[in-house]
Amino acid sequence: MSKDRKNESISGLLAGGSAFLIWGLVPIYWKVLSHVPALETITHRIVWSFVFLLPVIYFQGQWKIFIKTFQSFRTIKWLFVTTLLVASNWLLFIWAVNNDMILQASLGYYINPLVNVVFGIVFLQERLRRFQIIAVIIAAFGVLYLTWQYGAFPYIAIILAVTFGLYGLIRKKLKLNSAVGLAVETLLLTIPGIVYLVWLEKTNTAAFLHTDKITDIFLICTALVTAFPLLLFNIGVNRLRLATVGFLQYIGPSIMFVLAVFVYGEALSVHHLIAFIFIWTALVIYTVDSTRSL
Repeated sequence: MSKDRKNESISGLLAGGSAFLIWGLVPIYWKVLSHVPALETITHRIVWSFVFLLPVIYFQGQWKIFIKTFQSFRTIKWLFVTTLLVASNWLLFIWAVNNDMILQASLGYYINPLVNVVFGIVFLQERLRRFQIIAVIIAAFGVLYLTWQYGAFPYIAIILAVTFGLYGLIRKKLKLNSAVGLAVETLLLTIPGIVYLVWLEKTNTAAFLHTDKITDIFLICTALVTAFPLLLFNIGVNRLRLATVGFLQYIGPSIMFVLAVFVYGEALSVHHLIAFIFIWTALVIYTVDSTRSL
């Protein structure tokens, strides 16, 4: 490996690893804002992300592409769909964190890579190898086991996995710069978001500017929590092998799992543990098979 290639790989590893590290630790951030209603939090996240992304795409030299995006009805139509998907994913995740369901949220992001595999079969006519099929079956069995023993379908985990999977699928088909796409998505919700925030202010129910300075700062900085790890992720994807990114992807839900059980004291029943073992086994099989096929 050349020196330049080695340096590129190291910087990619640092960037990609940092992105997943931030995503894993982000429940701590939302816990600080747990006194703010989830809908108000997600609205600030959308509005401030749009404000943050405008100068980013300008200095990236993507401004013309950002403007040109609005000239394509097909692109805007699908970005409206991805907007609804990512917004619902964000909202449900924040709600889950604030309601002590980080464990189930982490399960969702463990399942997500396997959901992507299924979507690849259904929508992209991709074919699975034998061990990939085995991995999907084992993961599905884990979810069904948890549903049967726990007495309730893990809807939060499934919705998080499916919405993020569909989001990734559509964005993959659009082949649009991540920062530009996210800027358009947040713009589509910024206007109704501002209307909602004004309504909260007029009805004296807003947390922003009416609680404390820490709350105000954290609400504004939701833009950084949203956009910064995404930019780091893009650097990592462009400089690392796909297999390496696949391994890094499990950093986030693993940290969430540790936070849920050992920091926030969420109950880890035997049935939870068995279901997670099925999921972890499926991920190991799938990842090893994907690595060997490269």
